[in-house]
Amino acid sequence: MPFAVYALGLAVFAQGTSEFMLSGLVSDIASDLEVSIPAAGLLTSAFAIGMIVGAPLMALFSRSWPRRRALLFFLCLFSAAHVVGALTPDYGVLLATRVVGALANAGFWAVALVTAVSLAGPGARARATSVVVGGVTLACVVGVPAGAALGGHWGWRSAFWAVALVCVPAAVVIAGAIPAGRPEPVPVRAGAELRVLTGRPLLLTLLTSALVQGATFCAFSYLEPLATRVTGLGDAWVPVLLALFGLGSFLGVTATGRYVDARPVVWTAAGLVALTIGWAGFALTAGSPLAAVVLVLVQGALAFGTGTALISWVFRLAADAPTLSGSFATAAFNVGAALGPWFGGLAIDAGLGFRSPLWVSALLMVLALGTAAAPGIRRVAGHGRDGVAGHGRDGVAVL
Repeated sequence: MPFAVYALGLAVFAQGTSEFMLSGLVSDIASDLEVSIPAAGLLTSAFAIGMIVGAPLMALFSRSWPRRRALLFFLCLFSAAHVVGALTPDYGVLLATRVVGALANAGFWAVALVTAVSLAGPGARARATSVVVGGVTLACVVGVPAGAALGGHWGWRSAFWAVALVCVPAAVVIAGAIPAGRPEPVPVRAGAELRVLTGRPLLLTLLTSALVQGATFCAFSYLEPLATRVTGLGDAWVPVLLALFGLGSFLGVTATGRYVDARPVVWTAAGLVALTIGWAGFALTAGSPLAAVVLVLVQGALAFGTGTALISWVFRLAADAPTLSGSFATAAFNVGAALGPWFGGLAIDAGLGFRSPLWVSALLMVLALGTAAAPGIRRVAGHGRDGVAGHGRDGVAVL
């Protein structure tokens, strides 16, 4: 695997810390800015909405740029947004900085995914994807708990400052490790790429991915109040649970990168079923500290492992859309990240308690099973020698 792919993972670590760290800071932010906990949770949704809109727009905006220039521009903009967020006393301004930071993050992700897959080659798509997504999981293991610990000692603003500072070495590494030019001398026309990206199998795969991420973020965004108010764990346990979730997600992504290319259908289907059962089981046993600790680890592994497998499916189905496929995969990921916390907040506001987001996650996974089994995503038993899924008579890859 080229070293440049690992450099992209390092940058994603800095950005992933910001995306997920609010799950350990929602109560602190709500108290400081005098808003409700669901309103603080919407900061995660605002970030995700910015990523949804920004992924395709930023990919088109930077389409003619050398990839190193695009990556550095987006990373510096992301860092600047966090400086403003750390300084503002106003919830509305903080909300705006989350959107701006998300637009920059979206542009970075769209370019980074395509760059990683291009550098790794067609035989290592899933592995390259797992390295980039692995930066997010490492953020969950190290960055998010560290952000929660910083917030507990010096306030939530210190976590924002830390993210801005971590972007600096990431930018230095990218400047030295990413080639200055573009691998493709003549990009495919945007209209041709969009036609590829609107095929039925790909749209169903993207919808399945969005539902899986919706389930993940619905539960993860309210993990702190769930642990302290339902499970009965103290505040000191919150960074530990966040680290366990991150460790699980790192293990899931690593395993997926190693094995999914050989058995993509079985691996993805098993992940979808296990996630559905896991979220329902977590909802039933959330009052038990032991069950909560175990399931946080397990669900983290399943959620990010399955999510990575679905992203690799997008690249299989969108091989003829080299510059926009990453943006669509990013957008689908963040549709779920936006809707999940919102749905969880609605359940809490309805008086269903802090356990209710777990039931919402289970319901979203039931819907994901339905879209994965829908006509247009057909299961095949055989695979080619390269481990890529079979093809239908029309030559389009099918799941």
